Amino acid sequence: MSSRRPVFRHPNLPSNDLGYTRRDYEGLDSTLCAGCGHDSISNAIITACFELAVEPHRIAKISGIGCSSKTPTYFLGKSHGFNSVHGRMPSVATGASMANRDLLYIGISGDGDTASIGMGQFVHVTRRNMNMVYIVMNNGCYGLTKGQDSATADKGSASRKGRPNPFEGIDLCEMAIQLGAGFVARGFAGDKEHLIPLVKAAIKHKGFALIDVISPCVTFNNTDTSTKSYHWVRDHMQATAFFDFIPVRREITAEYEPGSDTTIALHDGSLIHLHKTDDSLDITSRRAGIEALGDYKEKGQILTGILHVNQSAGDTHDILETTKTPLNSLTEKELCPGNQVLQKIMDSYR
Repeated sequence: MSSRRPVFRHPNLPSNDLGYTRRDYEGLDSTLCAGCGHDSISNAIITACFELAVEPHRIAKISGIGCSSKTPTYFLGKSHGFNSVHGRMPSVATGASMANRDLLYIGISGDGDTASIGMGQFVHVTRRNMNMVYIVMNNGCYGLTKGQDSATADKGSASRKGRPNPFEGIDLCEMAIQLGAGFVARGFAGDKEHLIPLVKAAIKHKGFALIDVISPCVTFNNTDTSTKSYHWVRDHMQATAFFDFIPVRREITAEYEPGSDTTIALHDGSLIHLHKTDDSLDITSRRAGIEALGDYKEKGQILTGILHVNQSAGDTHDILETTKTPLNSLTEKELCPGNQVLQKIMDSYR
């Protein structure tokens, strides 16, 4: 089991702009294996929400089944939560978003929950550009059922007790870009400084935001022969850029050495400021993102960072032109406007 946090908290803990302390964004003590990458991701979500001053009661966290889907218990304990069926988290998130579009939806899933039983769900929630943050805690194995290879395990990769995987692994980032996702990124649980800004940017993006986080399973898939192990990822990780996330309310103070800088404005005015090590990747181009993923895969490297951002893509509510008022707030008068109005609607279809 993971080590327990101390109960004592200093009475003068720093607070964010809304007066919440970091403790207001925490959950229960983790029961995952000590050193599990999933706990690092939970910590990144806590830090991002605290620093962005998101009201905890305005967040809905939804998960499926698996080690990853246990983690919402360990963060945002004062937020709404729903632990759904294996692979069906996107459907539940979609239904909840249709009922109340004003909440921030954070979907937590795993590589098995997403790339196997939930693949159909993932494909459709992505192409519809549902307004949510979709975080995949990707360890390349089924940790709850003793470490079998998942669909994202790379070809030739071997877990602690398994043979080298004979099948091609599914790249969820490449698939999401192809399907038209508005925000696609890849992170590493062992790189907190890189992961937290990714989560912040995803939260502020309007539309579907995927973060595929390589999260080593310390029990079954953290060996030298696994491409999802801590050592392998650290040795083969290549970031697209060094970047800062700058909320709209803060003065822009980012400074960089001479080089190639790119600033991406999100819908609310927040900025993603990138300092690229080279000019090879245009993150606003779907084609460039897919090609870069393929190029680095051929080199035996994992490309991390922001892979694609579409600043103009509308989310599901924009596409379907849904009512601005959350469905759960509509009154009987609005839901039952009377026979005359209904007759007009029927006539419009004739």
